[in-house]
Amino acid sequence: MPYASVNGIELYYESHGEGPAVVFAHGAGGNSLSWWQQVPFFARRFRCITFDHRAFGRSRDGEAKLGRRAFHDDLRDLLDLLGIDEARVVAQSMGGRTAVGFALRNPGRCRGMVLAGTTGGAVDDGVRDLQEAHRGSDLGRLPLLKRALAPAFADDAPDRDFLYRSIARLNPPRARDFLAPVPGYRGSSAQRLAEACFPILFLVGEHDAITPPPIIERCHRAVAGSQLAIIDGAGHSSYFERPDSFNRTVLEFLESTV
Repeated sequence: MPYASVNGIELYYESHGEGPAVVFAHGAGGNSLSWWQQVPFFARRFRCITFDHRAFGRSRDGEAKLGRRAFHDDLRDLLDLLGIDEARVVAQSMGGRTAVGFALRNPGRCRGMVLAGTTGGAVDDGVRDLQEAHRGSDLGRLPLLKRALAPAFADDAPDRDFLYRSIARLNPPRARDFLAPVPGYRGSSAQRLAEACFPILFLVGEHDAITPPPIIERCHRAVAGSQLAIIDGAGHSSYFERPDSFNRTVLEFLESTV
């Protein structure tokens, strides 16, 4: 199995295809296996890098227990090890932290970014108000796993619904506050992303119950020059639920960065 010794841990990764590099950064309910519907599609045109974030899938956190604070450095070190100077990053949900942290801390190395089901930290007080209202709603109080897919997905595709949850169960246990925001933090990546020298696509499912479209639309407006796409019929995990639409939309964007 391909493991990379990076940043004090053994990070699991895979590389498929040839061409410009595209990194796929999974969300909290997944791991590198989540991208099974993307890699065969994109590997015909790009070199696809998938990996398990530390504390997910086959990667473990190090003795220092750096957790999510090390995500962006882990990716930097992985690309260094693979001899990849620049890459495009397709980030799902939690993976947005990795993508934005990597890109802003390593100028010139990100050629394009897809932020799928994530604000990418491009928040303002208006976004925070929308997030707070959503958390207080009946929908927002449901467990994350119940909000990860569109309501009709389990009935429409019970086999893939089972697979989605099976992939999630492969992740090791983590502390409940593993992804908790820093108390009192009020910063935003919006201005720095707007000033960055790479294109950005915000992408959200029509029925996303974790980062609903109005939240992502406002983040898009906060990042001047960014693009926005809404995947019809999808929930939070549009890459998994509507792979054909997701792949076409992302491919069109990625082709514009080459």
